[in-house]
Amino acid sequence: MSRKLMLRTNSNFLAYAEQLYNQQANKADIVLKSFAKGERLLTQHEKPTKIMLIKEGVTKCFFTETNDKEFIVEFLGKGEIMGEIELIRGGDCLCSIDALTDVSVYAFALPFFNELLKKDLALNHLLLKAFAGRIIDTASRASYQQLHTTEHSLAKLLDLQSKQDMAISKEDMAAYLGISLRNLNRALKKL
Repeated sequence: MSRKLMLRTNSNFLAYAEQLYNQQANKADIVLKSFAKGERLLTQHEKPTKIMLIKEGVTKCFFTETNDKEFIVEFLGKGEIMGEIELIRGGDCLCSIDALTDVSVYAFALPFFNELLKKDLALNHLLLKAFAGRIIDTASRASYQQLHTTEHSLAKLLDLQSKQDMAISKEDMAAYLGISLRNLNRALKKL
């Protein structure tokens, strides 16, 4: 698991999914699915229809609050899994996930993923590591945002945008940093 420049990735989980995809007996258990930039992969408060693991591309994971304001929780890249918490809990999606770039995913059929959960120790180990990483990253991000200036965090975000060769809108930057557009514009001027 890696958290480089504010982008979550998981090369071990990606290798696991690639191996399963290449060895599957029933080709409908895991399919490759593509999403165009801006397309929605999962929708908050709806049931997921597949468990997805990112093969290529970058997504944003965000909550929409009752006042219609978004808060971006994470940017997700290669090897990050989506929809598994909802399947395990038996509930709706906690947040929405949109493609920031063109994205391809390994899409697992829900019954197949459920069977893997019951039988595959490797999958369970990868999930436990992913969950632990998310907890650590959430705590780290909260302390990071408290201890560093907005300008410092913004510089890191602009670096991510440059290195991933993607455009992050001002609205998304503000939503990730937890600030208003006005404060974002001030910080951009300071940089």
